[in-house]
Amino acid sequence: MPLFHITTQTAWAAAKAAGEYRASSLDTEHFIHLSDERQWLATANRFYRGCLDLLLLELDEQRLGAPVRWEPADGQLFPHLYGPLELAAVVAVTALPVAADGAIEAPG
Repeated sequence: MPLFHITTQTAWAAAKAAGEYRASSLDTEHFIHLSDERQWLATANRFYRGCLDLLLLELDEQRLGAPVRWEPADGQLFPHLYGPLELAAVVAVTALPVAADGAIEAPG
């Protein structure tokens, strides 16, 4: 099952230059927030509504070097990555379209 992470174009460019992706939550919460395929769109609209430079990273869990733990949040279980995200684990990068009202939409 693929996992997903939402980030900005700027953060992704910095990750490519650094050779790994480190979300700010890794320093503050000790993990990177992920979603499964049913969760990412609601997460995008809850936290990133109106952001015009979002990317959806699709991850292959088998390629992740750090552990993933499914932990409760908002009445459901979300995957959390307890370490940096290796670029080799990212199997697709997709720009997220934004509707006129600021809603994040599914690509395609």
